[in-house]
Amino acid sequence: MREMEKGIHTDFARAMTYGDYLQLDTLLSAQRPLSHPVHHDEMLFIVQHHVSELWMKLVIHELSWAVEGVKRDDLEPVFKVLARVKLIQQQLFEMWGVLETLTPSEYVQFRDVLGRASGFQSVQYRKIEFLLGNKEAGAVEVHKGRPEHDELHRLLHAPSLYDEVLRHMARRGLPMPREALERDFSQPYTAHPGVVAALKVIYEDTERWWDLYEMAEKLVDVEEHFQLWRFRHMKTVHRIIGHKKGTGGSSGVSFLRAALDHVFFPELWDVRTEIQKSTARSGG
Repeated sequence: MREMEKGIHTDFARAMTYGDYLQLDTLLSAQRPLSHPVHHDEMLFIVQHHVSELWMKLVIHELSWAVEGVKRDDLEPVFKVLARVKLIQQQLFEMWGVLETLTPSEYVQFRDVLGRASGFQSVQYRKIEFLLGNKEAGAVEVHKGRPEHDELHRLLHAPSLYDEVLRHMARRGLPMPREALERDFSQPYTAHPGVVAALKVIYEDTERWWDLYEMAEKLVDVEEHFQLWRFRHMKTVHRIIGHKKGTGGSSGVSFLRAALDHVFFPELWDVRTEIQKSTARSGG
């Protein structure tokens, strides 16, 4: 039997414990299955979505910080934050594999207890989309009359991370089209050939624009991993419910598949076709 080390603290009658710091009593009491009798796999469904929401909370925390960093023209710390977001997205992607152990026969045993509740109503998912630039005013209406409405409304009308990067490029002297800088930020972003031209300058002279080149690639990382996450979500739903309608009223798999067509940073993908010989230096 392993002996307790002498230095380990054991008296916590008046001291904060690990569980106290993390408020585990609150966290671990939030998993409350509604099926009756309780179906074994409902716990998996709840835990999966709780953990997803926790990771999304951190993504929002990091992306909000990144927006402020770009506004201050302080790019280097933002690179680390966006690298962290990419790794969080990898965790979110892999989590779908756990939910895929839930078979269609098991899920139908408790699906009805969700009522009209749906992931479409996730406030945090919507915040992430708004922070990245996928603005959809109709999505805010789902939360009308609820406490989260005002914050979503604010993010809908605020510049996204991409908007702030384009503004930063203009401050650095790159020729940026006015239409991309002075616009209604609550509206979906529309690609502009002038932005492609400015990004082409960066990609063809990375010696001069190394930090903006790195920022561009970090944004591509985030978008790529977001799309992989959405694709895995769609395939998981297809595997579990087929082509049933979603609990929130959507068309289900077809609705999720259509979302894959959205591009957050269109010019960062378009510029790849235009890049010619450059002064690129190796690095990572």
